[in-house]
Amino acid sequence: KNYEEALRLYQHAVEYFLHAIKYEAHNDKAKESIRAKCMQYLDRAEKLKDYLRNKEKHGKKPVKENQRPRRDQRDNPEKKKLQEQLMGAVVVEKPNIRWNDVAGLEGAKEALKEAVILPIKFPHLFTGKRTPWRGILLFGPPGTGKSYLAKAVATEANNSTFFSVSSSDLMSKWLGESEKLVKNLFELARQHKPSIIFIDEVDSLCGSRNENESEAARRIKTEFLVQMQGVGNNNDGTLVLGATNIPWVLDSAIRRRFEKRIYIPLPEEAARAQMFRLHLGSTPHNLTEANIHELARKTEGYSGADISIIVRDSLMQPVRKVQSATHFKKSDMLRSLATTRPTVNADDLLKVKKFSEDFGQES
Repeated sequence: KNYEEALRLYQHAVEYFLHAIKYEAHNDKAKESIRAKCMQYLDRAEKLKDYLRNKEKHGKKPVKENQRPRRDQRDNPEKKKLQEQLMGAVVVEKPNIRWNDVAGLEGAKEALKEAVILPIKFPHLFTGKRTPWRGILLFGPPGTGKSYLAKAVATEANNSTFFSVSSSDLMSKWLGESEKLVKNLFELARQHKPSIIFIDEVDSLCGSRNENESEAARRIKTEFLVQMQGVGNNNDGTLVLGATNIPWVLDSAIRRRFEKRIYIPLPEEAARAQMFRLHLGSTPHNLTEANIHELARKTEGYSGADISIIVRDSLMQPVRKVQSATHFKKSDMLRSLATTRPTVNADDLLKVKKFSEDFGQES
């Protein structure tokens, strides 16, 4: 029987119970129930500790602090299986997207360079109290380039291991396995540091805690809180990068752990003009700079994704006219602009701006 493992699990359970009493139990009856269970587990843990202590006295040498762990601890099959499952989240082939490919968003790019690129290139600058950011949240309306920025980070951070995870990577039908996956994700990131954990749509995993949510969702959030900034976890060299369209639903404790919260707004006129140029690329056209600036003025309130759709639709206009056409004109672009509506409405924009005023940082 593996008494050492049982003792470790009891101690881990007691930590969870204490965290629940402190942060999650809202009434006295729930606290009393958890406290009783906690005392029961503590009693069992003490008995196991006494048993193991007596066992060591009768002939077994104590394990030194720097001694290598036993084979069965090193080759824990369950841990190995979970880590292999998570290795699929590692981005092996880097996307070929550079900072220059991202139009505008200079503030966000500078913050990401500070957090990711500078500590790798100039580690001697980040000593003492000057430490790199360990949590960055990118928030803003949909289609503004949050995930695209993360791809640029994966490309530019050559020496970093980039983990791109979603809720499907961390959710499991087995009780207790989801939080183990979260723990193993952070352990993997620490083993392969410098590393970046990118969580797209982080609100799906870390929404506000309430009475109606499931026990599994609550435990995942608790594990995230512990791993991101918990006692005994050294996250040096590990950056958690989150992206969300609805930041106001994030749990306040998770929000605090994202030390830098960067608002990714809808593109300004200059950025929209640059987006038109980038999306047109090398496609033959007769648009002048004045035409591009006019289109940029007319697309006020459009996101980067909307502009991409306008350009793609206008590229199809000559094909619709005659399949042999090779150029498209300003009139094609204006026709597409008339039929394509922005995907971000004013109400969503007001909510995001309100969140930015309360908790965010202008980019």
